[in-house]
Amino acid sequence: MELDELRTFRRHLHANPEVGMDLPQTSERIAAILEAAGLEVLRGLGGCGLVATLARGPNKTGIAIRADMDALPIQEETNLTYRSTTAGRFHGCGHDGHSTILLGAALRLANDPTFGKTVHFLFQPDEENGTGAKAMLADGLLERVAITEFYGLHNLPGMKVGEFATQAGPFCAFEDNFEIRITGRGGHASMPERAIDPIVAGAAIVTELQTIVSRSVPPAEHAVVSITDFETDGSRNILASNVVITGDCRGFNQQTSETIETRMRQIVEGICKAHGTDFSLTYSTSFHPLVNDRVATEKLVTSARNVGQVDDAYGRVGFSEDFAAYLDHRPGAFILMGNGTDGANGKPLHNPGYDFNDDAIEHGVNLWCALAKAS
Repeated sequence: MELDELRTFRRHLHANPEVGMDLPQTSERIAAILEAAGLEVLRGLGGCGLVATLARGPNKTGIAIRADMDALPIQEETNLTYRSTTAGRFHGCGHDGHSTILLGAALRLANDPTFGKTVHFLFQPDEENGTGAKAMLADGLLERVAITEFYGLHNLPGMKVGEFATQAGPFCAFEDNFEIRITGRGGHASMPERAIDPIVAGAAIVTELQTIVSRSVPPAEHAVVSITDFETDGSRNILASNVVITGDCRGFNQQTSETIETRMRQIVEGICKAHGTDFSLTYSTSFHPLVNDRVATEKLVTSARNVGQVDDAYGRVGFSEDFAAYLDHRPGAFILMGNGTDGANGKPLHNPGYDFNDDAIEHGVNLWCALAKAS
C-alpha cells in the first residue's frame, strides 16, 4: 500500500471501531491483506489476536513488532468525514493508526526483495483493559511463534510529528485498582444519632488516602492514588446504608504497589472501626510497570534516529501499557511517537475530540522497517 492507501485504510478503521476482545472485522481485514501479500498469518490467538510472519531468514525466529487494534467505549465528538459510525465506540487512543503503521511496515518489507530476515507482526486486541497481551500469551504465543524480542509504540499528542521519545529502564507505570465497600446503618436525615453514617467514614477515608503518597512513598518514587468514584444509596433526606469508593493507583515498582495496598488497608480498617462501620476492600493490578531492556532500547533508538529526532532520556510516563506483559517474558522496548500539537491531533488521548494524525503514518512505517532491517 502507498501512503494514500494507508491513510484510507486508517480512516476506514476509524469509522468502524471495535472494542475490547471482540474485533472480528478489524482482525480479519488486516489478516486478509497480509495473507494476500504472502505472509503466513496465525489467526484467533487470544481471541481476535493475530500474528503475521514474514519469513525471509534462515528460520522462523525473529523479533515481534506489536500494534493494538481496539477502540474505546466512548462517544466521538468530532465533525470528521470519517468519524465513527457506531454510537459509543471511538478510536480515541490512536490504535487505528498503530495498526495501520504496522500493516504498512509489513507490506513494505514484504515487497522489498533485498530484505532477508524474519519478522513477526503482532496485532493485539484489548490493550485498553489490559487483557489482550495476557490473553495472547496464555494462548501459547511464545510456544507457537519463535520470538526473540518485542517492540511497540504509542502516539503522543503534544509531541511534533517526526519526533520520538523513550528511555531504558522503567518507562510506563503500573496500574492498580481498588474498591472499598462501607456498610453502616441508614436512617432519616433528621435523626443521625440513630444511624451509622458510612458517608462520614467514606469522606474521612478519601481525605486520609491522600497521605499515602505524601507520607509513605519516598519522594524519589513517583506514585499516584486517585479516587475516581464515590457512590451511595442515600437520597435527599435519607442517610445512606452503603458507600462504594473506587479508584486507581500508579507507580513504577512492586514495592510501591505493596506499600500503597498495605497503607490503604490500614487506613480503611482504622477509620471504619472508629466510625462503627463494616467494610470490605479489594485491590488488584491491571497493568505491570513497563521496563525497557537497555540493549533493545539502544537498538530502537538507533533505528528511530535514522528516521527522525529522538529523546532517549525522556523520563518515566504515568500512563500504563499492557505491552509490559510481553517484557515479562522477552527483552524489548517501547517508544512514543509524536502525533502533532494542533487541533484534533494535539488533543489528549481518550478525549472525545482526538484524532490520530495521518502524517505520522510514514514516520512509524519508516521506524519499523529500519528496526526490522537492523535486527
